[in-house]
Amino acid sequence: MIDDTAGQEPAARPLRSSFDRYLQDKGKGRGGEGGNYRRNAARELERFAEWAAGERGDDDWTGITPEEADHDPTFEDLDERVFREYARHLSGDRGLKQNTVQTYYAYISAWCGWCVNEGYLEAHYAQRASATAPLPDDDGRKPGDQQAWTPEQRHALTRHVDAQAREAIEAYTTLPDNMDPLDKQRARYAALKAARDRALVVVLAYTAVRVGELLRDPDDPRRRGVRWEDIDLEDGSMDVYRKKQQWDAASLPDPVISPLRSYRKLMDPPTDRWPVFPTLDQRTLAELVQEELADRGEQSEAIDERRGEYARDLLLALDEDIHPPSITTDGARLTLQRLTETAEIDIDHPKHDYLAPHGGRRGMGEVLVRAFGYTVAARYLDNSEEMVRERYSHIEAGELGDVATEALNEIDGNTR
Repeated sequence: MIDDTAGQEPAARPLRSSFDRYLQDKGKGRGGEGGNYRRNAARELERFAEWAAGERGDDDWTGITPEEADHDPTFEDLDERVFREYARHLSGDRGLKQNTVQTYYAYISAWCGWCVNEGYLEAHYAQRASATAPLPDDDGRKPGDQQAWTPEQRHALTRHVDAQAREAIEAYTTLPDNMDPLDKQRARYAALKAARDRALVVVLAYTAVRVGELLRDPDDPRRRGVRWEDIDLEDGSMDVYRKKQQWDAASLPDPVISPLRSYRKLMDPPTDRWPVFPTLDQRTLAELVQEELADRGEQSEAIDERRGEYARDLLLALDEDIHPPSITTDGARLTLQRLTETAEIDIDHPKHDYLAPHGGRRGMGEVLVRAFGYTVAARYLDNSEEMVRERYSHIEAGELGDVATEALNEIDGNTR
């Protein structure tokens, strides 16, 4: 198929121009042509495209482009209001169950996240709180609707990021002294990125901290992301702003300490007020560095020359103590999408085709409930015991089933 949109800017391209490539990336087998996820996603993407173009047969709906527009919907026409309207459309009186609405929307949301990575969109509009507000709440019928990382998935992901970090750090620390400075900086940046990814994964996998407590929320200035001053590696604790609107200490178990310590040594932040998980977005860092140096009295020519001495603006920010913002919760989801894909971890879940941040928390909850019971798990998860019992009721149901089976076996044995 000839792509007649190749010369257009990504944002100006029709929505459908991205579908084949997205589905190929998400498909299974040779050429990404197979898999249930691909088939279901293709169906929902086509429904979304028809709705966006006003082709769904609704008399009072003309689509997301102005009536006088002479083009199919493009990425320039998308914002969080569009996804909010689509959430309303799915949630309307169509006879769909609550979890079905959530599942259908999740296919569109996953595509939206992919479009951010590919440069079609500037932000993950589908995950904004205002966009998802019309979606129905989880009806609670299936505890498994919420993703939980299995032990195998957790081990696969943590092994993958550990191998990446070790390789990148070794490549940087063993460079010869006469190495070209820019090449050495590139190696350091690669090591920092891999070490940051590893630290983020292990914190999400083992601490059960909510991603919104760990990283920056653009809509809430109190959630500015964890800084190094919030972490005590000796005591194994981390101060986070909890969901209950107050600061509290979260535990850092042993598997988290060493990656964080190695990462901090490599980063060598100029002050403890630096974010533990800074954004690596090039545009954000470039604007930040230029604005900060200009505020310090530097002329634009001098700023350009200074930036030219660095392979990445993050490294200049470190040397000049220019604090970058923390990665956002959306950024963490995109990072985990990338890592899940590079680790080649197979995901079979109706809502997510990657290991989502909340799945790490729920996976840790599964471990704690099974090993130590609901009371200990509730304390670690910063939840009430009642809520933990509700969220993990399938564990108790399975245990009671084992008790019933044992009782039946005993009775049957006595009646023979």
